[in-house]
Amino acid sequence: MARFKKLEVLKIIGEQSMMPLFYHADVELGKQVIKACYEGGARLLEFTNRGDFAHEVFGELNKYCAKELPDMIMGVGSINDAATASLFMQMGANFIVSASLREDIAKVCNRRKVPYMPGCGTLTEVGKAEELGCDIVKLFPGSVYGPGFIKAISGPQPWTQIMPTGGVAPTKENLTGWLGAGAVCVGMGSKLISKDLLKKGDFKQLSKNVTAALKLIKTIKGS
Repeated sequence: MARFKKLEVLKIIGEQSMMPLFYHADVELGKQVIKACYEGGARLLEFTNRGDFAHEVFGELNKYCAKELPDMIMGVGSINDAATASLFMQMGANFIVSASLREDIAKVCNRRKVPYMPGCGTLTEVGKAEELGCDIVKLFPGSVYGPGFIKAISGPQPWTQIMPTGGVAPTKENLTGWLGAGAVCVGMGSKLISKDLLKKGDFKQLSKNVTAALKLIKTIKGS
C-alpha cells in the first residue's frame, strides 16, 4: 500500500519540480543512489521497471526508504499494463508513470487513489488523460516535442500540468526552457544519475548534483 496520500504526492511533485529517474538490478547500489538523492534534497524518485525481477528490487528499495529515508516518495515508471501497475502498488508504489496513455492503468490507480502520469503526445491524448483522472501528464520523449509544445497548450488549457521526460538536463538553459514554458515538473534520468557516476561509485558527487539542480530550479521558478 502507498505510504503517501495522493494529494501529498502531487503537492511534493509541484514543489520539487524534479523527478529523478533510475533503474539498476543491484539493490545495494540502488540504496546508495536513493540515499544520495535524499541527502541532496530530493523527496521523489521514479524507479523505472526495465529489468527482470524489477518488482523485487523495488520492493527492497521501498522497504529501505520506509525505514531509513521516511520522507522519500517512491514511484514506478515504464509501466505498460494494469496488472503490472497493481503489482507495484501492492509493493507500495506511491505513483505510477507510463510512456503512453493506458486507460486500464488509470482505472486501477484511481481505485487505489494513486497518482497516474501517462505519456501523452497530442492535445487529444492530454484531454483523454484528464478525463480519466490524471492530474499530471508526462510528455515523452520531451526532446522530440520541446518546451514549445507545453507553452502552446497552456494557452487554451491553463489547468493542464505537464512533466517532460527525455532530453531534460540539469543546466540553466534547459531547465529555464521547460519551466519557463509552464512544466510543473521535469523528469531526469541519465543526465542527472549518469552511468559514469554509478561506475565510479561517486555518490557524494551525485548528492551535490541533485542539490545544485534543485537550487537552480528554485531560482528559475522564483524569477
